[in-house]
Amino acid sequence: MGENTKEEAPFPLTDVDRHVLSQTDEEFEPHTWDGLRELLETNRLFLLKRKPSDLRRYMEWTAQTKAKYGSITDYLIAHRLPQAWGRPPFKPVSETPFADPSDYRVLINDWPYGFVPGITHLVVWSRTPIPVDNTVGDMTPESRRTVADFIKRYFVDSLGPGGEDKVMWFKNWVALQSVRTVDHVHVLVRDVDPAVLQEWTKEHECHKSP
Repeated sequence: MGENTKEEAPFPLTDVDRHVLSQTDEEFEPHTWDGLRELLETNRLFLLKRKPSDLRRYMEWTAQTKAKYGSITDYLIAHRLPQAWGRPPFKPVSETPFADPSDYRVLINDWPYGFVPGITHLVVWSRTPIPVDNTVGDMTPESRRTVADFIKRYFVDSLGPGGEDKVMWFKNWVALQSVRTVDHVHVLVRDVDPAVLQEWTKEHECHKSP
């Protein structure tokens, strides 16, 4: 598959993707918590990678989903995002991201990057646009503070003492996003009880159609 990947890929492959596809799962080195922290602190998000078999399955799923639904966004609207949101352009309750619970939805990432055991990949979908700059599409200083405050309030504080050591987050630059129509933030957590994950990701009444 690696030889024909460039032609068959349903999305632009990066050099990192191509290197991953040249490996076996056994050769792949998963991201560690400390390694992830370094990538996020230096904003080298382009180095995040999936396990070879997961990347191949993700490519296949993306192609099939686009063929069936027309776009990944249409699939998300049908199966993953709150039905109360309707279709883009969305009409959020608040113009401030993550200020109103009905404007965001926390889900387990269906296609996580390749991590060592114990790390869970969550995605926070936002009905409210998250402002970015006009260069690479990275967050503005103000939007970064807004997201950081939400992450602390929703995730870190709920874990109690030491929670800040179990949570990291990032938002891909626009150029790195596979879904650009709906804003979202990635959250990485480690050694979190499944009951807590379930509480974070449960559907609320405000997410359902009226």
